[in-house]
Amino acid sequence: MNQLILKAPQGPLKGSIDLPGSKSIANRYLLIRALAKEDFRIAHLPDSDDTQLLAALLSKDHELYDAHHAGTTSRFLAVYLAFKEGNQILTGSDRLKERPIKGLIDALIELGASVKYLEKEGFLPISFASPKPTYRSKIHIDGSVSSQFISALLMLAPTLPQGLEIVIEGTLVSESYVEMTLSILTSFGIEVKRLANGYAVKAQSYRLMDVSVEGDWSAASYYFGLCSVFPESEICLKGLHPESIQGDSALIKIYHKLGLKSSFGAQGLCLRQQGKPTQMFDYDFSNCPDVFQTVSLSTALLGIQGLYSGLSTLAHKETDRISAIKTEISKLGVSLYKMPAKFSSKSKKEYYMQEGHAASKDDLVFPTYQDHRMAMSLSQVSRLEEITILSPDVVSKSYPRFWDDLVKLGFSVQYS
Repeated sequence: MNQLILKAPQGPLKGSIDLPGSKSIANRYLLIRALAKEDFRIAHLPDSDDTQLLAALLSKDHELYDAHHAGTTSRFLAVYLAFKEGNQILTGSDRLKERPIKGLIDALIELGASVKYLEKEGFLPISFASPKPTYRSKIHIDGSVSSQFISALLMLAPTLPQGLEIVIEGTLVSESYVEMTLSILTSFGIEVKRLANGYAVKAQSYRLMDVSVEGDWSAASYYFGLCSVFPESEICLKGLHPESIQGDSALIKIYHKLGLKSSFGAQGLCLRQQGKPTQMFDYDFSNCPDVFQTVSLSTALLGIQGLYSGLSTLAHKETDRISAIKTEISKLGVSLYKMPAKFSSKSKKEYYMQEGHAASKDDLVFPTYQDHRMAMSLSQVSRLEEITILSPDVVSKSYPRFWDDLVKLGFSVQYS
């Protein structure tokens, strides 16, 4: 299945979708279970590649831990392996070997981990030996690289002999994911003290219980996008929580500005394309960077000018997502460009401007850049005409049945 031809139905989209469980929440449950060294049931565990891989690697001892393309998996495994007896190697795909991990590894070394870089310093692959017998109880870490570093250390902290104080330097990116971690820690009985520039966690035991993974708001984003660009559509999404701990629940506010009405009811969260979208959309994606691609394509198809910030982490994902989106929307006659530094002189933010109204073109073919979110976001372009998506199976990283679920909404999906 090297490519997929996607054709949209005539008229509005109507239907109901059972969303997969949140990959972010599930992966945190899995790491906590491994660190606590006691079993508990995790219901509604998503069948995504990343989550299933992490579950398999944490379920038994290995000499080689291959995280493949999964950034979260690699960071969570690093914390797990750092204080595990014996010798293990953590590695990943070529792209994962380009993604930064030095800040987290430096912190683990300070805490007593025995670590050696096997190729390039600061990047995978890494070998872990049995930890040193002495541990520090306070570390400093740059918060501007990845919130996953902070989350991983917070989950590790209660299991350390003296607990851990984390001092965050710089601006913490994707703070909503750290808040998610804190909420989950609280649910397991862990006390975390908030400091002016970090967190303090004393040594304590997890209060374990069976859990269920709530629906994935990141997966929901693709239906927000589709509903916004297909007039008079109505899609109901099952599994989402009104009071969600996921930062991507900001989708309700984002897409309200793009003409979507949303309400929770017996069928879940129901989306209706009824409102009049704004003509200029200004948004900071710092707490929900994973929905940027979807929103960028929605605004392109609606002909809305966009002013975006909070995108600093996107260059180090499965691909450089800013560059990828810029390239693909240009095929539709839409431009995305970085604003001059003087535009950001007061706010100190990086801004990107998007301009243009997506227009139909012949033979639209889109690569997916080994990025599941590129593939699913691009489904919106079928609003214009039949499109071809290359390497469509990349969606298995987070949402394996995505294309099948589109068929439920009336799309034609043909593999070749």
